[in-house]
Order: sequence, then C-alpha cells, then structure tokens
Amino acid sequence: MKLVLATSNKGKLREIKALCSEDEVIPYGELIEEFEIVEDGNTFKENALIKARAVFNALDDDSVIVVADDSGISVEVLDGAPGIYSARFGGENATDQDNLHSLVAAIKEKGVASSPAHYTAAIAIVTKDSEYCVHGWMYGNAMSYVSGNGGFGYDPMFIPLGFDKTLGDLDDSTKKKLSHRSKALRLAKVILETL
Repeated sequence: MKLVLATSNKGKLREIKALCSEDEVIPYGELIEEFEIVEDGNTFKENALIKARAVFNALDDDSVIVVADDSGISVEVLDGAPGIYSARFGGENATDQDNLHSLVAAIKEKGVASSPAHYTAAIAIVTKDSEYCVHGWMYGNAMSYVSGNGGFGYDPMFIPLGFDKTLGDLDDSTKKKLSHRSKALRLAKVILETL
C-alpha cells in the first residue's frame, strides 16, 4: 500500500517508515512543494485531521491515502503542558533541542525532580471517501534531566512506566513496543487494511 505522510519531521518519518515497513511510505514533500499548515485545532485529533486534509487537498489526487500524526507530551506538574504545543514549546522556531531544554527547565522551576506525564499520538487517515483518527498513549515520568541520544524530541527526558531508563537510553526495539505512535499505528493499520 502507498501511504503519503503529511509531515516533514524527519524523526516522525523515520519512526513511521520503520513501523509500516511493508508499505510504501512517502513524505508529501517528495510529491509537491512543502507548505505551511496552520494547526489551529484544540486537540491532537483535530490537528492530525487538519494536516491530513490539507495535504490530501493539495495533492489533488483521489487515489492517495494520506496519513498524518499529531503528537506530544503532557506533564502533570505543568497542568498538562505542553500538550498540543509540544512542537513549539521552546518558541516559534524552536528545534527539538530547544523544546527539550525548555521543558526540563519548566519542570525544574516547579521544584521537582520528575512528574507523571504521558505522550499522546493521534493518527489521521484521509481518503477521497473517508476520514479516520485513532490514538495511542504512553505513560511514565518526565524528568528534570536529559539522558541518552536515542529517539528524538522529548525522548531523552521521558522514562516509561516499568523502566528505569529514558527513551533516549532504550534500544529502538523496546521503544517501538512501548511507543504511543506505534500503538496508534497498530490501530491505523487495521483501518488501512479495510480500505
């Protein structure tokens, strides 16, 4: 199956390609010029659907299946922040490193070493006839330090429940089993198989 991904995020692209290894996964930027998509929804689901619809419409090809992911981390001690603003927590043009260090600093400012937190992934699927969205979650603790070089985004500061290492320290196969994105993609694959 040929899937067009509504993302230019290299980390997400790499992870989704690995999880959908039997499918042909193409970032939309290989088919058309990348463009800014305004994610003005109030939930991960709304933003995933906004991205998938925008790319589907821009491609102007009824035969494509567009898949979009909107995901982020919610930290209890920060009242659920950064949530849907995870990709720009460190500022408008923030890098993954800027976001990571901004979140570590925000947790330290609360005077705690860690906080319960969870990742959410919403995977939207848009075709000419239908729209779907599924979710996956991963629970654990957001730490006030960074450890490990694996993964991307906030992975080096997040310890999943039942583990004593950050996602940045865990191997890819372990992370793949736990990942919010892989949980959502498993559900998305059930839908994709029916299309």
